[in-house]
Amino acid sequence: MHTSIDAFLTELRQARGASDATVRAYADDLQQFAGFVRQHHLADSWAEVKPQHLRRFLADLHARRYARASVARKLSAIRALYRYLSRRGQVAGDPTVGISAPRLQRRLPKFLYPSDVEKLLAAPDASTPLGLRDRALLETLYATGLRVSELAGLTATQARGAAELRVIGKRGKQRIVLLGRPAQEAVARYLKEGRPHLYAKRAEQQEEHDLLFLNSRGGPLSARSVRRVVHKHLLAACAQHGIGPHALRHTFATHLLENGADLRTVQELLGHASLSTTQIYTHVTRARLREVYDQAHPRAR
Repeated sequence: MHTSIDAFLTELRQARGASDATVRAYADDLQQFAGFVRQHHLADSWAEVKPQHLRRFLADLHARRYARASVARKLSAIRALYRYLSRRGQVAGDPTVGISAPRLQRRLPKFLYPSDVEKLLAAPDASTPLGLRDRALLETLYATGLRVSELAGLTATQARGAAELRVIGKRGKQRIVLLGRPAQEAVARYLKEGRPHLYAKRAEQQEEHDLLFLNSRGGPLSARSVRRVVHKHLLAACAQHGIGPHALRHTFATHLLENGADLRTVQELLGHASLSTTQIYTHVTRARLREVYDQAHPRAR
């Protein structure tokens, strides 16, 4: 069973251009299911898996209080594997047919109000190299709506003096994002006064690199570290517990729509493959309108 998983993941990575994070998630979910059916002596191959085995697995996840979104993701991974196996004639049937994913609660994305954004952007200490880095990092996230992985992949060469950036998003899709003047100025100052100090700390054995954002030792700043940086400043500036860098992406989209941007433009800037993915932000803006109305109108309630 694990051999089939490895072959499927290879295709997912090479033919479909899935990100490392996506491949890891599929691997974890599929290995968990394979381990379950083997542990309970239900099947020794994917061809032997029956719908009742899958239902038993889903019931076990429910009993262990897995979130609905996690259960739905695991079922989606198993469906994708069986489509792959069916195309190659390695299974006669698909046990996922007729099994519905749990209904997901529609949650509106969390975002920051403009006053909170101003506090956040002013939080880093611009008198230090790390403070200059953090200010440039936050300004770039808010100005562009980049994903953390996309931000971590930016190079100093492409950012130097740039008003726009070409980035590679999910499934290798390229798009152009724009930098406003405050973000350009923050990046320029970091490149001039902050990054050289950090890069100088790079150990001699480390390979040379051109990545824009560096850690305190001069090495590349990982996506996980970006999340820690943003979370630290969020807590310091506006005490927004549970909000990470993705909230800046949500904020970017919400503020654009609130100020008159059309949905197609926001879709292009975010790099969404489907307009329906972007449409959730219209619900956010309507919720914001209702909140403002309830607070401001004397006879709203």
